[in-house]
Amino acid sequence: MDLRELYERGIELRRRIFGDETVAKRMNAFGEFGEPLQNIVNAYCYGDIWSRPGLPLRTKSLAVLAITAAINRPQEFRVHMQGALANGCTPEEIREILLLVALYCGIPAANEAHRIAYETITSRKEG
Repeated sequence: MDLRELYERGIELRRRIFGDETVAKRMNAFGEFGEPLQNIVNAYCYGDIWSRPGLPLRTKSLAVLAITAAINRPQEFRVHMQGALANGCTPEEIREILLLVALYCGIPAANEAHRIAYETITSRKEG
């Protein structure tokens, strides 16, 4: 598969997971300066790795939530919370992932992610 095909597959999957508005906002966040990075994200992250058949999308989402919580990346965690819910992850599964993060990475690593998860889940219920 050539790079253009990876890009197209990636942007399609990314939009399916996060929605057109979120993807457009992230792709345009840094204007022309950020275009090369977004090309990498679309082609390699989503067109290649996220599109691989070895794990279901919901499992990949749970893994990314654990990783972004563990390395304290709240902005990425927030975006991937939306994707995890769209991929069928339940609030209970997300809570269990964050408890594992707390156990293995420490309470501070899980605390901010827990707050973001709660806000995301409750805002979806209200909206």
